[in-house]
Amino acid sequence: METKKKYYKLNAKTASAFVIANMIGTGVFTSLGFQLLSTTNATSIALIWLVGGIVALSGAIVYSELGAAIPRSGGEYNFLTEIYHPSLGFLAGWVSLVVGFAAPVALACMALSSYVCSIFPAISPMWLAVGVLTAITIVHFYSVSMGAKMQNLLTIAKILIIIVLIIAGLVCEPTGASNFGPGNEFDPSDVFSMGFAVSLIWVYYAYSGWNAAAYIVGDIKNPKRNVPLALLISTAFVVVLYLALNMIFLRTAPVAELTGQVEVGLISANHIFGREGGAIMGMLIALMLTSSISSMVYVGPRVGMTMGEDYRMFRFLTWHNSRNCPSIAVALQWGISMLMILTGSFKEVTEYTGIVLSFCSMLTVAGVFVHRRRFPDAERPYKAFGYPVTPLIFCGLILYSIVYLVHQDFTNTYVNHTQAAPWTSIASVVTLVAGWLLWFVAQRINNAHKNKSLESRPNE
Repeated sequence: METKKKYYKLNAKTASAFVIANMIGTGVFTSLGFQLLSTTNATSIALIWLVGGIVALSGAIVYSELGAAIPRSGGEYNFLTEIYHPSLGFLAGWVSLVVGFAAPVALACMALSSYVCSIFPAISPMWLAVGVLTAITIVHFYSVSMGAKMQNLLTIAKILIIIVLIIAGLVCEPTGASNFGPGNEFDPSDVFSMGFAVSLIWVYYAYSGWNAAAYIVGDIKNPKRNVPLALLISTAFVVVLYLALNMIFLRTAPVAELTGQVEVGLISANHIFGREGGAIMGMLIALMLTSSISSMVYVGPRVGMTMGEDYRMFRFLTWHNSRNCPSIAVALQWGISMLMILTGSFKEVTEYTGIVLSFCSMLTVAGVFVHRRRFPDAERPYKAFGYPVTPLIFCGLILYSIVYLVHQDFTNTYVNHTQAAPWTSIASVVTLVAGWLLWFVAQRINNAHKNKSLESRPNE
């Protein structure tokens, strides 16, 4: 009798490590510099991060219900397919495939190279980013269990480094004390400004990854229990760390030095530890970014794999090697990330991904209302805390930021004339339309194969 081979499954601790690693990465060590272009008030900055944390936590609460009720890998692809229609699920899967993980992986590699090359200018930033991406991809390509063990170690190291940075920032001389002093008082009108809304997009990017466990449900032991556990505990933990870390950045470095800069962590570390100590901390921050890259390299290909199970056009993405790794899906994501590293700009890629990913997440969270109405008798091992307030908070704030970001894009083009075209909005629409058109092609291929199979059957 043939026995079914048992593959390595992730426990709640490792699933949480993937969520934390997905969240704590490029965003928190790069976003502040761009937020300071809109507001320099420390209270406004803290409020931006707090609002972003509330949004992420609200999303995690809703995804926990959906993940426990619809336990299959794929994230938004799986949820939107089941809740609304396969076309919307396909669209979300397409976004995840070409943008959702490949772009953040590319951005993390670019940020890592920016940190390292600020310390060692002789190194080529582009080729360092390419080398890091390739090395981490090879590890996950080789073995699921090896990638999981590496993820646990990197995530523990990441948390310890952040805690050291926070404690050191509290006890050192407050070089950026003027950021909190007279003349920089909080203005409530900041909350309703375009700068606040656009800054939220950067914060959403920093918090992106709170839904990571929903993409790998099929790889998690007892997902109905462990998926909500991983999502909720990890997200709440990261919210606290983010607030503390950004206040440390502002406490230890002048706003003028941080504004518009990518490597804000290195600038802060230089003030805390001195030039040499700051260089060491900058290298440690770069090491932390490898944890984020590793997590997204693992999680992302599971979306393509799940799409391949449903659509023959992507069937090649379901191929696994002998160690249960979706090797072709991993290689495809590597190729897309590589292309973005070679051609992309950090700021433009971040804003572009912010619109399309926020749109898909908003549809998914709103789907909890539809799912409860369409499937009232479905088993729900976990029900969203604070329903219906939590999903409404998420959808309202996400929509607010998307509208403002699109408005800014058009204002910069047709009013301020600072750019030739609303490229961020155009790229977002093109991505969504391309995905929709591709769904019709994929559906036709599926139907053609189904009809061919029926014709080939002998008459009964």
